[in-house]
Amino acid sequence: MNKKLSEMTLEELWNLFPIILTEHNDCWSEYFEKECLKLKDILPKTVIINHIGSTAIKGIWAKPIIDILVEVKDNLFEISEILQNNGWTKMNETEKRISLNKGYTENGFADEVFHLHLRYLGDNDEIYFRDYLNSHPKIAKEYEILKLKLWKKFEHNRDAYTEAKKDFVSKYTSLAK
Repeated sequence: MNKKLSEMTLEELWNLFPIILTEHNDCWSEYFEKECLKLKDILPKTVIINHIGSTAIKGIWAKPIIDILVEVKDNLFEISEILQNNGWTKMNETEKRISLNKGYTENGFADEVFHLHLRYLGDNDEIYFRDYLNSHPKIAKEYEILKLKLWKKFEHNRDAYTEAKKDFVSKYTSLAK
């Protein structure tokens, strides 16, 4: 019998859900659009929904996980409740940010996997980074090379993988702004 995800240690979760990078796939934008329509059906009309992360950057390798940024004017925690009542699992919560996901199972990744970043309006640096890389393909390729270099080193440690990319992301986010 498999353990429930909520019963697993962080190490067990990282082993079940390793970092996997794949070539860019045009279906990622379709997955986002389909999920976006579902979100628009359940969320207030005032939210802003964006496709972020590497799957939103043309032509680069990425984890096949669709990152979605949902910006709200207020009621962050109410929106989180709506999402949780509609199949999303809350992973992390702070006063100003909530992370949710969908597509993680006790047997590993589902066919479509999503990370939803719930934020207050204007907390959206990822959009600047996405747009900069889409406008500068050479920089996007540099990012891809960095990610590929870090992949196997941090295959089972998402926090270290993210931390190792931090300076690159900060630099180009600042330039974009």
